Amino acid sequence: MTPFLTSLTRQLAHLVAVLLLVTMAGTALISLMPSEPAIAILGPTATDEQIAEFNAEHGYDQPLPVQYVQWLGGALTGDLGNSIHSGEPVVDTLLDRLPVTLQLTVLALLLSLAVAVPLAFAAASRENTVLDRVLSRTASGVLSIPIFVLGVLLVYVFAVTSGLFPVAGWAPMSAGLGENLRYVALPVLALALAEFPAFYRLLRSDVISTLNTDFIRTATVRGLPRWYIMLRHVLRPSSLPLITVAAVTFGRLLAGSVVVESLFGLPGLGNLALQSVPSQDIPMIQGIVVLVAITYVLINTAVDRSYSILDPRMRA
Repeated sequence: MTPFLTSLTRQLAHLVAVLLLVTMAGTALISLMPSEPAIAILGPTATDEQIAEFNAEHGYDQPLPVQYVQWLGGALTGDLGNSIHSGEPVVDTLLDRLPVTLQLTVLALLLSLAVAVPLAFAAASRENTVLDRVLSRTASGVLSIPIFVLGVLLVYVFAVTSGLFPVAGWAPMSAGLGENLRYVALPVLALALAEFPAFYRLLRSDVISTLNTDFIRTATVRGLPRWYIMLRHVLRPSSLPLITVAAVTFGRLLAGSVVVESLFGLPGLGNLALQSVPSQDIPMIQGIVVLVAITYVLINTAVDRSYSILDPRMRA
């Protein structure tokens, strides 16, 4: 077996192991809840007969290992069960909410990187200058502001005061691209501002370290253009940690930006999780956990594969 296939097999085994552990933990959460799901759903006035009937209908009268095996059997066939509250299939609900959070996540991540990368290179190439100090202090200042405060400020300035954007709500792509972007602009900007400082600080530090290496000094002495050195010799080795952090950020945002989605009234995964946890909608919580786990593992696998492409020295 070639080293590539060996590495890929190892990563696939890791993926399966992580998913099994995460889904087991999701099933075990039932036993950690302060009250029985039946009582949370039916109310404190429910009789013992009603509780027993509810538990039998949803399988909560079985031991946890049996519950997990039954759930896993359905999950392998694409059936994650039905929501306790709405009665709708969990898969259908997740697929209905996923496009909202996915659009929010992708646009916010792209915007934050589009701002952070050029500013980090500008600051690192002019280390300890006025520009570097201004940019670094601005990033530190933005980093210290909680995301809900950023969201409220954006709503007040661009929605309440100027009326340029709606205060809250959502318009799907079917309503038109322009209308969709009007509703998504402020949430995306709030998330991008919250993520930009971490990307900026990380990349600035790595670019400064790369600029102080011998091969960059050699390229400079050879008279190569500054822009060529930055793009050809600095960008790729400095971007590896940034790619890792960006991938983790993507998974975290896709898991549901609870604060932003709640503040702007977006029908995404974050809002769904916020509704499902206090109402103890077990099948929905398990579905969200599985989706998040799969996202994280697949992204981390893709990032590991990309390292050898970006830096040939890592292929060995």
